[in-house]
Amino acid sequence: MGISTHILDTSRGRPAEGVAVVLERQQGDGFVVVTRGTTDADGRVKGLVTGPPEPGTWRIRFDTGGYHRGLGVEGFYPYVELVFVTTSAAEHYHVPLLINPFGFSTYRGS
Repeated sequence: MGISTHILDTSRGRPAEGVAVVLERQQGDGFVVVTRGTTDADGRVKGLVTGPPEPGTWRIRFDTGGYHRGLGVEGFYPYVELVFVTTSAAEHYHVPLLINPFGFSTYRGS
């Protein structure tokens, strides 16, 4: 149970280390920060939400621009925001992100 993420840099064929990540949960018309982290050498942020996630709408913001600048690469997307819905506190929600300087892709992982 919980919420996790994993970022892979498809242009380099390796995990994206050092990406700042913010997880937020929708409250009313806006979002509130639940946790922040930075991806590790495996492209993961440990412990975004380790317990049962409340059902609702969530958003993860990835600082892809900062990551690419750190590599000395010009990227097109300064950040990526993924919004998703959790429906059961009994499930685990894994939200992977595949990035390169000019594109990104995501899916519901396991």
